[in-house]
Amino acid sequence: MTPASGPGGSTRVPVSVPGLRERKQGGDRIVALTCYDAGFATCLESASIDLALVGDSLGMVVQGRASTLAVTLDDIVYHSRAVARGLDATLLVADMPFMSYRDVPTALATATRLMAEGDAAMVKLEGADWVLEIIDALARRHIPVCAHLGLTPQSVHRFGGFRVQGRSSVDAERLLADARAVADAGADLLVLECMPAELAAQITRAIAIPTIGIGAGAACDGQILVLHDVLGVTPGRRPRFTRDFLAGSGSVIAALAAYRDAVRSGEFPSAEHAY
Repeated sequence: MTPASGPGGSTRVPVSVPGLRERKQGGDRIVALTCYDAGFATCLESASIDLALVGDSLGMVVQGRASTLAVTLDDIVYHSRAVARGLDATLLVADMPFMSYRDVPTALATATRLMAEGDAAMVKLEGADWVLEIIDALARRHIPVCAHLGLTPQSVHRFGGFRVQGRSSVDAERLLADARAVADAGADLLVLECMPAELAAQITRAIAIPTIGIGAGAACDGQILVLHDVLGVTPGRRPRFTRDFLAGSGSVIAALAAYRDAVRSGEFPSAEHAY
């Protein structure tokens, strides 16, 4: 594979969807961050971050809303297209917002816009159950899919708030079964959010596709955080599983590099960031 010429003149081998599974097999941790604009995308590229997610978290950290539910497909397409302009080798993933994959035709139309207009290389959706049909339909059309289990923010009202999932044995068994099901349906990647570290470790061992943790312990195949949390600019109380990497770093790129190195070495997340 030909290396990409990065914004700073350096060269990197582009991160690919098949390459993510190779990372899992080789024990090479995947480093991911959310991103919402071209300027910060350039910083992610310069820090050699593997994966940039244009998350519907932008509804909270960019738009100032209380949840992700009001984020529209137009919002994600706009921000994804902007982020793409700052990336070369970093893989771009875009969220499918609330109700934008409610059935197969809608999901296909959404994925088409995210990839054709937003320049995303992969789309992300939440849940299992009826979502398995959507994952299968996307995968059969060669659209790379990132699944998302545990605390799925689009289901915040059903959960009664942003709460850790999978604490009971029944819930843990369900999440393990769901993880196997989304992998079997054709997902290429799986985000595990806010669940006990041992459950995330069990899921990571049980499936062939890579897992990316956020508040799910250190045993996942990679980690993702919201960019604003990494830079310490999130207003109010930050989630337990986050860490301010900008403090003492001297620059944004240095902070992102510190996060990258901490994930790859296994130093982050530590026990204090886990459930």
